[in-house]
Amino acid sequence: MNRDIQSDDKNLLDDVLKKALINGADSADGIIIRSTTVSHSQRLGKIEKLEREESMSMGLRVFSGKKQAIVSSTTTKPEELDELVLKVIAMANSVPDDPWCGLADPKQLATQTLDLEISDSKEPNNADLITVAQECEESALEIDGVTNSEGAESSWNHNEVSLVATNGFSNSYSRTNSSLSVSVIAGQGTDMESDYDFSQAVFFSDLKNPRKLGASAGRRAVSHLGSRKMPTSAVPVVFDPRIANSFLGHLISAISGPAVATGTSFLKDSLYQPIFSSNITIVDDPLMPRGLRSKPFDSEGLDNQKINFVEDGVLSSWLLDLASSRQLGFQSTGRAARSTSSPPSPSPTNLYLEPGPLSPAELMADIKNGFYVSSLMGMGVNGVTGDYSRGANGFWIENGKLSFPVSEITIAGNLIEIYKNIVPANDLNFLYGINSPTIRVDGLTVAGST
Repeated sequence: MNRDIQSDDKNLLDDVLKKALINGADSADGIIIRSTTVSHSQRLGKIEKLEREESMSMGLRVFSGKKQAIVSSTTTKPEELDELVLKVIAMANSVPDDPWCGLADPKQLATQTLDLEISDSKEPNNADLITVAQECEESALEIDGVTNSEGAESSWNHNEVSLVATNGFSNSYSRTNSSLSVSVIAGQGTDMESDYDFSQAVFFSDLKNPRKLGASAGRRAVSHLGSRKMPTSAVPVVFDPRIANSFLGHLISAISGPAVATGTSFLKDSLYQPIFSSNITIVDDPLMPRGLRSKPFDSEGLDNQKINFVEDGVLSSWLLDLASSRQLGFQSTGRAARSTSSPPSPSPTNLYLEPGPLSPAELMADIKNGFYVSSLMGMGVNGVTGDYSRGANGFWIENGKLSFPVSEITIAGNLIEIYKNIVPANDLNFLYGINSPTIRVDGLTVAGST
């Protein structure tokens, strides 16, 4: 963390907010995000991109009565900031009332910054980024059956976030993210398949071994060769962890405060009701050490504690920021997120489905005929009704084992019924912002093309 820069940013925001109050604003907050990104991409061993980007953006939000307006800027020149303040106040005075807007009560504010190990002090050099991508792609191309590469990429990003408000909040934090990915093609002619693998971590040194990552991507691509089409049937469906987390994403959309408040969620009447089986718990933990989405406070300056959004199958909380919590008559869950150009909105942090007791093999052991999903296509999900229909590829399950690859499958059902029938395996790994173990869902319709 660069404490000198963050102190300067907080002082700058404090000065801008004072100008806003002097010029007629009732209250205000401001955020500065400084970002440094170093990225590399290559294909077949040739460098296609090696870039470094540095940026600074400031967002200013002012309130006039029950009106609010937001502007963003990349300047720190005093005369331009003076114009920015006058502009946003004029905007606030001309927009319709928003009865739910406003800053947090000072009693709600976070009072300490925890050390969450979310900032890597060592920036990888260009050679580091090139080496891991090169090893990753080379390893993928060494897999028998891999015939081409769509490229490998590596990157490192560092953000410094400073938030100040006229309700007394003033704090900063720094976070980093590193990533490595590769995508390759297997087969030739009319029988060609592609697949990828990906790793991301707060610390560059925590990325998955590049050679293992590349080999995994290569094996994934080869495993899809010779895929078949299957007839329509109703069979158990097992979802690979890297796409099983999409069901948590649909859940979050359905329990987000704005969707509930406007009645556009299929779960709008389900609070405190069982929506999963009794062994399901879904957790959101913003204070997870080295978590990809960990942060010490939310973007409205509130404490953000660990929450079980689903506990023992029961939906126990909405996902709320201040505005949606006021509209629904609850307290904020401390899940506000924002950019410099938009107001806060509720967003999860490190969200995950707790694992079950069975291994993936045990989860599939009694399936005589079923479908193992390794990738999903399309966005056929209706957030109002919960109707679910998505294209999928994967493998056919016979007698508890993955038997052969299949493609051009459509999975159809309704999320209300899907959630009731989810059974998790024990292979939870924290690879993304939203994580799930392998899951099994019985009773889905698998529509084929033969």
